[in-house]
Amino acid sequence: MKVIQWFPGHMAKAMRMMEDNLKLCDAVVFVLDARVPAASYNARLADMVGGKPVLYLFNKGDMADGGADEALALVQRGGGAALKISALSPACVRPLQAAMEQLVAGKRERFAQKGAARPMRFLVAGIPNTGKSTLINLLSGGRKAQVGDKAGVTRAKQWVRCGAFELLDTPGTMPPALADQRLARRLAYVGCVNDDILDKEEIALALLEELGERYPERLAQRYGIQGGAPLAMYEALCARRGFVLRGGEYDYTRGALALLDDFRKGRLGRVCLDGADDLRAVGLI
Repeated sequence: MKVIQWFPGHMAKAMRMMEDNLKLCDAVVFVLDARVPAASYNARLADMVGGKPVLYLFNKGDMADGGADEALALVQRGGGAALKISALSPACVRPLQAAMEQLVAGKRERFAQKGAARPMRFLVAGIPNTGKSTLINLLSGGRKAQVGDKAGVTRAKQWVRCGAFELLDTPGTMPPALADQRLARRLAYVGCVNDDILDKEEIALALLEELGERYPERLAQRYGIQGGAPLAMYEALCARRGFVLRGGEYDYTRGALALLDDFRKGRLGRVCLDGADDLRAVGLI
């Protein structure tokens, strides 16, 4: 299987920019994808943060199942501040603001005792397409940060004032090397890796294998797949959708695109692919 690696030059530049700007920030919001919280944790960013307080935000929680709640609880039991939200839901604003305020309450009080006051500054960090800009737009009450459904939309830093906070929106950055290719594939499933570098048919086969092991009933409901080897499931999907070329060969490309689109848009139901072992492996717990 083709190795997944994606660390273009603009990401190296973004990492240096974040390191330079961290000294201006009081805390960090680390945005994860709740469907793949371990895979979307960039330990390189975490190392850069140092001793600053961090809020781990399990975004896209509306697309994740109970596995994400278990992962969240593990992070919290380990002493981490963590919250599950959907950055598309206005109902998440108040609990999010409360969690951020709690993170910087001590520093705000120290400022007040000195007779000083200024907005608390947060660096918003994460890998591409986890919803950092959507989060900032939620908190600011408007479209102040550039948003897209493709990995790598934000390319430059953006400071945005959000009430009592100032947020620094940063470009999504991957680790320079994706050592665990199993987790790298999960990033590809959810759209955190640039699709242009992927072999989508290989990714589709890998996704079908994972779903067949963990959510077989979803494949049965959506595509009529009743188990089997990944290739057999792939061909069953193509047959069910009518993705057949002249001569009777299956159109694997269309099948892969349909599967990935269904998965990313939640048509296969809520999922969480990462477990406790994955969280430990990346250092999140």
